[in-house]
Parts: sequence; structure tokens; C-alpha cells
Amino acid sequence: MAQGKTIIDTADMPQALGPYSQAVRVGNLLFVSGQVGLNPDTGELAGSGFEAQARQAFENTRAILAAANCTMHDVVKTICWVADAAHFQDFNALYGEFFPNDPPARSTPIVALPKGLLYSMECTAVVKD
Repeated sequence: MAQGKTIIDTADMPQALGPYSQAVRVGNLLFVSGQVGLNPDTGELAGSGFEAQARQAFENTRAILAAANCTMHDVVKTICWVADAAHFQDFNALYGEFFPNDPPARSTPIVALPKGLLYSMECTAVVKD
């Protein structure tokens, strides 16, 4: 652990598939790595459809935030990658469900994602001590 840098790693999530941390805290900021629709119990996709994968990615994000004593309300910025623009309306509805009040700032590029993934998100949150 570098001074002022704390790695957040929870066993409730699928382990990282590469050399990265689930989240890193520096000061009162928490940086959560990109989360996809993998079921933490099986390590498999939560489903083949957009809604199932995106919902699981939001739940995975929520679990990592909880491991750092944060909630979705503490999120100040998200980057959400959607694989198909046709899912944008469904994405907005789901985003509004997880961020019903005072939603964070957001970027939402439409991109090609690997391995059948339809959605990925990362976020930055403010940690309350």
C-alpha cells in the first residue's frame, strides 16, 4: 500500500481478470474500476440481454461501494459504456432507478465491448468518514 492509497477488494465480487484493483481510495475519493454484468457467485454473465447485464453491473458497483462504506448516493461521476445505441433508453431507465435523486455527472460512449458484454461502468465516489 502506497501512502495515502488504499486498495479496496471484496470477496463478494468476481476477482479481477487482470492487473487492476476493484477500487482504490485516495484521500476522500474512491475510484471504482469498470464493472460488467458478471454474476459474483458464478463468474458468468448475468444473462445474454442488456437489462440483466446492466443491472448486475450496477449491483456489482453497489457492492464495491459498500466495501468502502459508500452508497450510490456518494457517486459523483460515472462513465458508462453501452455496446448498442438501441439500448440507450433502457440504460437511462435503469440509471434513473439506481440514481433516483441528484444523479452524478455522466459520460456514456457507445462502444464495442468484448466477450458478449453489453454494458460496463466505472465511477468515482466521495467517501464520508
